Amino acid sequence: MLLTSGHASAISLLQAYEAALNNDPTYRSAMHDAQGGKEYAVLGRSNLLPNISANYAASKNRADQITYNSAGQGFADHPEYYSRSRSVTLRQPLFSLDAWARYKQGRAQTDYSDSTYTAQLQDTMLRVSSAYVDVLFASEQVRLAVAQRDAYIEQKKVNDRMFEKGEGTRTDVLETQSKLDLAEAQLLESQDNLKVLRATLGTLIGQEDVEVDELAPNFRIAPLPEGGLEAWAKMALEHNPNIEAQNYAIEAAKQEVNKNRAGHTPRVDFVGSYTKSNSDTLNTYNQDQTIRSIGIQVNIPLYSGGAVSATTRQASAGLEKARDELQIRTDKVMLDLRKQYTTVISSVSRIRALDQAVLSGELLLKATQQSIKGGIRINLDLLNAQAQLNTTYRDLAQARYNYLMATLRLRAAAGVISVDDIREIGNYFR
Repeated sequence: MLLTSGHASAISLLQAYEAALNNDPTYRSAMHDAQGGKEYAVLGRSNLLPNISANYAASKNRADQITYNSAGQGFADHPEYYSRSRSVTLRQPLFSLDAWARYKQGRAQTDYSDSTYTAQLQDTMLRVSSAYVDVLFASEQVRLAVAQRDAYIEQKKVNDRMFEKGEGTRTDVLETQSKLDLAEAQLLESQDNLKVLRATLGTLIGQEDVEVDELAPNFRIAPLPEGGLEAWAKMALEHNPNIEAQNYAIEAAKQEVNKNRAGHTPRVDFVGSYTKSNSDTLNTYNQDQTIRSIGIQVNIPLYSGGAVSATTRQASAGLEKARDELQIRTDKVMLDLRKQYTTVISSVSRIRALDQAVLSGELLLKATQQSIKGGIRINLDLLNAQAQLNTTYRDLAQARYNYLMATLRLRAAAGVISVDDIREIGNYFR
């Protein structure tokens, strides 16, 4: 009901994530791809299991037959008869390196599909959280822009009254009007940006008119990541789904090599069949036959024009490429892990510094207002103090949101992000 209501209603981060699982086309595409990927293991296993086939044939025949007697005279006959044949055949591989390679490759491909799906699921967590936080920060910018504009409006009223009484200057009025005009333009820009970001979030969760929770007061900083960067790097090597997926891709490439090499090896099958036929040929006209057979069939490849060697070399090149791609993915994950870890650490210091800067800015604003009354400061000093304080408010909000997102991205890079982390981050909002 929350997601289908016609009017704007606040949605929590966890609700947004759950809605994205049902509406985000990128995630749903990955989910269906994973469902199809599960069949690779079944297809691979089928190469080791019996293959049973049935065959039925029926036909009407008309033959031209000439029979010669001892004197050499021929007598023509034109028999017409029906032929029927029914058979069931079972083939069970006993020795086949190709079938074994296909079985192992199928398992690797399914594991690759599962790891890729996990990576997409974690990416969905990050995309929804990022879009949600972007809306929050844009809303914060609109709120600050409104506060800044309103402050300039009030200041302009003061300047106008003082100018009318002869206590102010025309310069003060023009300075404030200039700041007010700029604030109006910034407000319009921030409102347009908020609309775009709300639409972006709405696309993910399938809701057109999106309102989000606000950042709760008393922002808390969680304990720093345990174990240092080395512990997180080890965790990433063990659990990051992109690295896991590439390891499975390497295994699949290995089995592709083995599958092509199997073109030089014999194949041994157990074959059993049961056949019933009636008038199968002219020689068996009006005869019923039942044949039961079991045996071993050996297929030995001798020469295929060099195709086996060529495909094996091609598969070997693919294996080396997969190993190179593993190194590329690992380097990318480690770089992102280091970046997010550094961001988390630095964000803590930045938030604390900006908290103090906000307190100092508020004191400066009050002191400037008192100094203007005493004739020590001028109107421009007050305008600058107001702008500086609002900039500090904005920087503090951005630092807090960066901290929350860096925390999520760090856990995603390590491959350990889960819905519990979304729920934990959601507790920062109300």
